[in-house]
Amino acid sequence: MRILIATDAWHPQVNGVVRTLTSLARAAATLGTEITFLTPEGFPSFQVPTYPGLRLAITRQREIARRIEEAAPDAIHIATEGTIGWAVRRYCLRHGLAFTTSYTTRFPEYVSVRTGIPDAVGYWVMRRFHDAAAMTMVATNSLKQELSQRGFKRLGFWTRGVDTKLFNPDQPATLDLPRPIFLTVGRVAVEKNLDAFLSLDLPGSKVVVGNGPQKAELEKRFPDAHFLGEKTGADLTAHMAAADVFVFPSLTDTFGVVQLESLACGTPVAAFPVTGPLDVIADNPIGAIDHDLRAACLRALTMSRTACRNFALDRSWENSARQFIGNLSVLQPSRAPRAARVVARRSPVRG
Repeated sequence: MRILIATDAWHPQVNGVVRTLTSLARAAATLGTEITFLTPEGFPSFQVPTYPGLRLAITRQREIARRIEEAAPDAIHIATEGTIGWAVRRYCLRHGLAFTTSYTTRFPEYVSVRTGIPDAVGYWVMRRFHDAAAMTMVATNSLKQELSQRGFKRLGFWTRGVDTKLFNPDQPATLDLPRPIFLTVGRVAVEKNLDAFLSLDLPGSKVVVGNGPQKAELEKRFPDAHFLGEKTGADLTAHMAAADVFVFPSLTDTFGVVQLESLACGTPVAAFPVTGPLDVIADNPIGAIDHDLRAACLRALTMSRTACRNFALDRSWENSARQFIGNLSVLQPSRAPRAARVVARRSPVRG
């Protein structure tokens, strides 16, 4: 089976969407499924004024059509709602092709925080985008229930996994900092709610791994915190394994793959009781969730690192890939994207 995934989020970006998609492709290959990507690579782009650091592709419909037809997929999945996602959605609707989508980012809340535009407007746009799909995949049951209440239709479940070979507790970094070490990893931006973590009165040290538009501001406001910049691969793993608690202060992430990565390193999680932590941590003795984030951080210190690692070992990317591939059964063979090549030859797409 050959699957084409359209995504606006791609390398060199470092975020949960990119890590999820690359991990999915690797796992799917072991199951005999080939995944290719239609990404912003090769397109000119523009900076989004209200979202520092975010660039979107300036697409041409003719080039979108060419890439889809060259890939000759058996199924099309649209992972993001940016310019690439909308262009591929338009192509599929024009040619009568069924496709699936996934809801991975709370753009309505992000836009509302940055611009003041009510999130109800954002959710109207998101519903319009996803309602054209044969299925919209979500990562957690709580998000599925929430979106259903907001009027989203044909919702399916696609959980996330973790690379337990890469993320492991075996070689923690040597951090010459007072213990305990409370660490967070991710994009340093307003939507990640890092203020809630950095303003806490905690013993030991607070560490931030990652880059982003808010980094310089937070470094000035919280001089006692340690900002280590971006880490990847084994270096990221070593820093996660060296922490005593992983703090996940976000209120808007739909899942937070980084939670599983931390647990795979044997590091318990402290978070607010919101979508993502509620589904990943729940009542398992691998972390603490509380409206009082400080209380959650201190309680997480008591959790077993062995229990964290064992929990992650049961969440493989192979199982996630099987679930994703199984969801594509909603795409009827008679509407398979390979037929688009014939349609395109008869009526060329105008770019």
